[in-house]
Amino acid sequence: MERKEISKSVLKRLPGYLAYLKSIPEGGSPYISATALANALGMGEVQVRKDLAMVCDGGRPKIGYPREVLIDDIEQFLGYDNTTDAVLIGAGKLGQALLGYVGFEAYGLNILAAFDTDPATDRTDDGKPILHIDQLESFCRSHKVLMGIITVPVEHAQSVCDKLIGCGIKAIWTFAPTHLEVPSNILVQHENMATSLAVLSMHLQAQMKEKK
Repeated sequence: MERKEISKSVLKRLPGYLAYLKSIPEGGSPYISATALANALGMGEVQVRKDLAMVCDGGRPKIGYPREVLIDDIEQFLGYDNTTDAVLIGAGKLGQALLGYVGFEAYGLNILAAFDTDPATDRTDDGKPILHIDQLESFCRSHKVLMGIITVPVEHAQSVCDKLIGCGIKAIWTFAPTHLEVPSNILVQHENMATSLAVLSMHLQAQMKEKK
């Protein structure tokens, strides 16, 4: 189907739909309705129906969507079928953990190399290079890399961000809990662990109050 303009809020919900669809055991119904998907995820049916309409036109009244077709449509829309090469800045514990995570392949992400101001080693256990930050620009240019991942301490995040943009990077995934100033044509996605922890904490507090 023709690719439509889609909001960031919808983009953030699509991976949740995909994860649930893939979790359904084999042998179940080959179809799933927006109502069933909404109920399973605790969401509004109207919202789910609107979201799915952005990525798939295969739904049928009273039958639903062919589950495998819907999975394929969401993966294609999210670009999971096309590998995106990336570089990672900050080869500490978090950076090396991300560098060694093979699960990214399922989402079309391939981290080519990590960079650091003081690399403790020149290669990970599975052979991915860890290079000095001075090699970043030549590496990005020669490999035509457009995505960067930031896992440096917060006080260095902006300077690393600026360096990535200077290397031609167009999209940045940052784990540093700070706002980054970027040009309007650069997309920044924050992975804010503090926010996620706050949501979990509030949920636990609410649960504890209900038990009293």
